Amino acid sequence: MSEEISKMSEEDMIDAEFHGLINDYLNSNHRRKIEIITKAYNVAKEAHKGTRRKSGEPYIMHPLAVARIVCKEMGLGSTSISAALLHDVVEDTDYTVEDLEVMFGEKIAHIVDGLTKISHGMFGDNVSEQAENFRKLLLTMSEDIRVILIKIADRLHNMRTLSSMTPAKQFKISGETLYIYAPLAHRLGLFAIKTELEELCFKHEHPEAYASLLEQIRDTAPVRSEIYENFAKPVIKALDNMSIEYEMRARVKSIYSIWKKMEAKNIELSEIYDFFAVRIIFEVYPGMDEKKQCWDIYSAITDIYKLRPDRIRDWVSHPKANGYQALHLTVMGPNGRWIEIQIRSRRMDDIAEKGFAAHWKYKENKVEEDNELEKWLKTVQEILANPNPNAIDFLDTVKMNLFASEIFVFTPRGEIKTLPQGATALDFAYTIHTRVGDHCLGAKINHTLVPLSEKLKSGDQIEILTSQTQQPKPEWLNFVTTAKARTKIESSLRRQRRAITANGEEMLKKLMGGDSEVDNDTYNKILNYFNIESREDLHYAIGNGEIELPESKEIFLKQKELHPKQDNLFMRYMKQAMGVIKKAPHDDSNLDKVSIDKDNQEVKGATVDVKKKYVLAEEAFKKNFIVASCCSPLPGDDVFGFVTDTNEVEVHKRSCATGIKLKSSFGGRIVEVEWGDYKQYSFLAAIAFTGIDRMGILSNILSKLSEDVVLNIQSVNVSSKDGIFEGVIHVLIHSVDDVSLLSNKIAKVDGISTVHRALV
Repeated sequence: MSEEISKMSEEDMIDAEFHGLINDYLNSNHRRKIEIITKAYNVAKEAHKGTRRKSGEPYIMHPLAVARIVCKEMGLGSTSISAALLHDVVEDTDYTVEDLEVMFGEKIAHIVDGLTKISHGMFGDNVSEQAENFRKLLLTMSEDIRVILIKIADRLHNMRTLSSMTPAKQFKISGETLYIYAPLAHRLGLFAIKTELEELCFKHEHPEAYASLLEQIRDTAPVRSEIYENFAKPVIKALDNMSIEYEMRARVKSIYSIWKKMEAKNIELSEIYDFFAVRIIFEVYPGMDEKKQCWDIYSAITDIYKLRPDRIRDWVSHPKANGYQALHLTVMGPNGRWIEIQIRSRRMDDIAEKGFAAHWKYKENKVEEDNELEKWLKTVQEILANPNPNAIDFLDTVKMNLFASEIFVFTPRGEIKTLPQGATALDFAYTIHTRVGDHCLGAKINHTLVPLSEKLKSGDQIEILTSQTQQPKPEWLNFVTTAKARTKIESSLRRQRRAITANGEEMLKKLMGGDSEVDNDTYNKILNYFNIESREDLHYAIGNGEIELPESKEIFLKQKELHPKQDNLFMRYMKQAMGVIKKAPHDDSNLDKVSIDKDNQEVKGATVDVKKKYVLAEEAFKKNFIVASCCSPLPGDDVFGFVTDTNEVEVHKRSCATGIKLKSSFGGRIVEVEWGDYKQYSFLAAIAFTGIDRMGILSNILSKLSEDVVLNIQSVNVSSKDGIFEGVIHVLIHSVDDVSLLSNKIAKVDGISTVHRALV
């Protein structure tokens, strides 16, 4: 009987979720196509019947949740909702794409097919597979943007239900979410979703820090409320006199962004003065100039409060590439605190929260795309046209370009160009045209000659100098930032390499006998002698002049006649005639013990079980793990483990940038770890401090540190300039608690202003 009740309640729960979806849809501005949504729901429900998620709930609850996100939080219509309901059907059941095309038409089937291709996540365990999946995603996205929107919705629901997964899976999924999905959401203008994805990652990776910060923010609510009310009174009075309909509210910045600022600057929450902003949203009526209205409100506010000139951001005149529009300003409030204000129309606010999805219109199965979106998708297509053969580099290239903040620069004729922050003069050249970039010699920024590596700033005017004899150089890759420039340079370098390689092959064939092919035995002898891995590398070295071939092999032939039995004579001749320095042999001692499985990127022969928690232990002044140098974790930090090629566990902070990349790229090699107790083994830590310089301050610091404890100080670096004292102490400790203890001691010294843990 209880089972029947359970089934009844489960059915009721599913039906309630579906009716919630229908209500969301009916409350939208889309045409009423309930029939196709209902049909998609019934097919998905039947297809997933009997299957459950890791959480134990019926599987159909997942596509229903994704469909509700697509409808309510993204503002998409019946086609996207139906595709969201069906997004796992082809992957997990007996239905085919052809079946869906018969039942629902080409468009829905095409979207589901795009989602199926990347159904294993943007990243699999195999590094080449992950790049290919990502490429498929971008390719499908450039054909129909709804694919990536539904994929983001899918990831959002997975993040909302992540607690049912194992810790190692949580780290992997959080890593790839921070690495790609959150930036993608931001790039598409889905600010609310991007914020939630980041906060969910933060919550799962740093639960204690998240809970602590959340409590601190709640505790500051009365103070924030008082600051806002004091600020708002004169502003409300001024806006009411303008006879406009508006709403004004204070909004706390995301917990994740606050935490990132605290981590980056090594400060406490009390030291952040801009962790909440005031937002003014006004209605635009017929005949009103939207842009002028923004500036009128700006003028009214700056008549009341003093403006901070360096903090004006005009995204109204020049929208961001993701469509974001708003006027940002920062003023000094009545409490002596800087307050950021965001001025938006209702339309701008909708786009800010829901991105391009807020104003996309679907007519005759075609998307009416915004101009900025078209530009971005064109960039995506250019990247896809010349994909980097190296998977990780390809991912980095795409990420670097597509998700960066923008700057605005000008051509000599005054045409405005949008580039990622950090872009160089060479990036600008490739933005103009590939040929301009390929033949670029130098540049003039604001009429001053600069090198190609010169970084650009908003407002710069750039002129490119070219020469037809110029060709892309490998060192250009060291300073370009845009995906277009990088892919075009790499493509050109590959063409150059192919030409050099072909020439080198012809030179070797000519030396060895003309038209006939060089036999395998001879090739192997040459490769072994020079320790070169492949024929291609050998040909390239010859063609590039690294290996100098003689004009003929007559001398060799004569020597061979005199000494026919000497098998290695050819090698000795090559050594004399070619004058090449042998490469140092590779240390392959560790490679015999373990190897990498190319299919799943897991380590073969490994003793580390990634499915179990790995205890970071010490024994006889040794440890069973490696401390990553990129983030220098200490016992007590939130960390995870990465199984290296040599079957060692490398420990990274969960917030480490390199660690995030590893989590997203090598999910099969991530292991949950736990700190042990360390009585013998010590860890190197760095404590940085600043203060007012005075006689004896360093002596006071060292005396304070040596109170009650025996320290193993490795180094002390200090400097003083204009009365300000800066220093870093490197010391061997056993945990982060030791760092806190020592930091508190330093902070008590008279004249010390700041103390924080630094990177080693």
